[in-house]
Amino acid sequence: MDPILTLAEEIAVQAAKAAGAVARNLFQQGFKVEEKDESGDLLTEADLLAEQIIIHSIRTIFPDHQIRSEESGLSGNEGDWLWMVDPLDGTNNFAIGLPLFGVSITLVYQNQPVLGVIYDTMQDKVYVAKHELGAACNEEELRMPWKPESKRLTVGWIQGHAVQQDAHALRLRKHIEANTKRMLRLWAPTLQWVMLARGQIDGIVLYNSEGDDLYSGLLLVREAGGLIMDFEGRPFEGMNAEPYIIACPPERKQAMLRLVQEGMLSAAGSFN
Repeated sequence: MDPILTLAEEIAVQAAKAAGAVARNLFQQGFKVEEKDESGDLLTEADLLAEQIIIHSIRTIFPDHQIRSEESGLSGNEGDWLWMVDPLDGTNNFAIGLPLFGVSITLVYQNQPVLGVIYDTMQDKVYVAKHELGAACNEEELRMPWKPESKRLTVGWIQGHAVQQDAHALRLRKHIEANTKRMLRLWAPTLQWVMLARGQIDGIVLYNSEGDDLYSGLLLVREAGGLIMDFEGRPFEGMNAEPYIIACPPERKQAMLRLVQEGMLSAAGSFN
């Protein structure tokens, strides 16, 4: 697998940077935008052009690999290899002129994410994570720094589209917001995973949100030295269609677990 992974990293990095350059140029020059569906979610020409670049790059070198992309869905024959692509993570930010968006590409082998590439487009930073081989930013090793104790945490929140009106999620979110220094919702999840891997926030709580942008971020955090666990504190491994995840530095494990579990008890109690 190593030669494939080495080549896949090269192709993914090149494709992410090329797709990001297209998005960055359109962001500065102007672009077309439309509503994608009844939810009001947006689609821009940058999404489509960036996706074409990435899929073409992968298909040219790995014609037998399956690809699942944000806009075009699933293509190719099912096998050991699956590419997961979000060509413009943060479309809504992009559409309203907020420069917080990126590219996410993940390679999965037999249901195990083995390569994650995130391109922070406006910062021109490429993050690469490889299963059990570490993480890097612009080819320099990335390790999550140790965080001293803090009375009030800064926590990222990621919530799936399908559960936006879930009552338990809303109450958990309110609990986290009321009991932390700040709760972040960037509308660009990959950039939140980047912030965690860099030690800029204390943790992330993810409530049932499995998208094409998820596993590059999880892999980056894990390979940078972070913990990935479920709401019970058990290690989160592989993939899950309905993930409930806490991610944090090892020294924040108990504080993050307590925050989420108290919030879940509060949410459950309100319905009794």
